[in-house]
Parts: sequence; C-alpha cells; structure tokens
Amino acid sequence: MFDEKNLLQLAAMKMPFGKFKGMLLIDLPEDYLLWFSRKEFPKGQLGMLMQLTLEIKINGLEGIIEPLKKSTHQ
Repeated sequence: MFDEKNLLQLAAMKMPFGKFKGMLLIDLPEDYLLWFSRKEFPKGQLGMLMQLTLEIKINGLEGIIEPLKKSTHQ
C-alpha cells in the first residue's frame, strides 16, 4: 500500500496551493481531503500522497507520521 519513502514525503511535503497552502500534507484536515475524494484528487504524486493521507487519517494512524515529522524538520 505504501512504503517508507511515501511516509517520509507525508511528513515533509507541504500543500502547494489552495486554502491550506504551506501546510504539511499529513496535517491537512480530513474534511478537506474528503472533499477532494468526492471531486478529484490532483494528478500525479501529489494526488497519490493526498489519498494516502486520507487513508491514514480515516484509520487513525497519524501517530506513525509524528516521529517522521520531527526527524524531517530538525
């Protein structure tokens, strides 16, 4: 489903546009990600990572990203 590289990207990549521009993908609100899931996720890697973020949030797994956030921002 996902690999370590994807998890590191979620911990470091910022939303490049929109209302939450500059926010880490993993910190995007679930409602915002659900809106994209109803409309359409962006194409490419960003969309894939947003979908992964939504899956992580739906399943309550944000805790697996927290240590990675700290390591990528030191």
